[in-house]
Amino acid sequence: MTQTRPESLADHSKEPPQISGSSEETWITRGANLVVAVSRLSPGASLERADNPDEYWVILPEAPARIEAGSDQIDAQGGSITIVPPGKSSVISAEGGLVVRVFSNRATDLAEMAVNADTYSDGAPECAPLVAWPTPTEGYKLRTYLPEEYDRPDSNMRVFRSTNIMVNAMRKRTEPRDVTALSPHSHADYEQASLLLEGKYVHHLRWPWSKNMNEWKPDEALEAGSPSVLIIPAQVIHTSRNVGDETAWLIDLFSPPRMDFSERPGFVCNADDYPMPEKETV
Repeated sequence: MTQTRPESLADHSKEPPQISGSSEETWITRGANLVVAVSRLSPGASLERADNPDEYWVILPEAPARIEAGSDQIDAQGGSITIVPPGKSSVISAEGGLVVRVFSNRATDLAEMAVNADTYSDGAPECAPLVAWPTPTEGYKLRTYLPEEYDRPDSNMRVFRSTNIMVNAMRKRTEPRDVTALSPHSHADYEQASLLLEGKYVHHLRWPWSKNMNEWKPDEALEAGSPSVLIIPAQVIHTSRNVGDETAWLIDLFSPPRMDFSERPGFVCNADDYPMPEKETV
């Protein structure tokens, strides 16, 4: 099947927020199975969820925040990523700054507010549906991780998963990426969301061909500042590179969690917290 769905690039340095108030600006972008909400908060501001239907992630690129879920609470550090359980929750930023939350498409109120909501009016049939993975070990609770504690000398990837979303909190790049060592690839039936938190990137996209040349799309090289979110459609060949002298931090998001990453022994940093689905027997 030829992929005709367009990419969605939301550069928050250039576009107005979907939510704007005295203490909060929030930009919302969605994919088939996930929703990314990037918020810039004033000191003391909070982000509330009255009854979120499933787990979601909180990414703190800059300052710490207190995260509360039911009777549980933690003080999450700047640079951390945290999984928040279903139900009532809040993120309180004492110092203000950037807070990113990543939800599944079950957060329908946010999905409907997304800047690219119309792109998914058909439900994205080319993407595999979101099916939740097994309940986490010791049940649902707040879990926070510092990706820097999981650095490995053989990889710039630091992969974590929940029941519904996988986060690849890649190491920051301090030099431009080697253009002779890029990694063009595609995903047959799922999207990739690339969340840029620092620096500048160029995202290269190459679209699949059909038999009808009139349907072909030219290659794209999309320049993005930070913060920004790019939703890369299924089947589209892609690779990204940071440009310029400033430090760059890119995080890739997938929903549901990727089985190919999960099947690599020791590759998912929090695999002990989140079991994999049982394989079907023939």
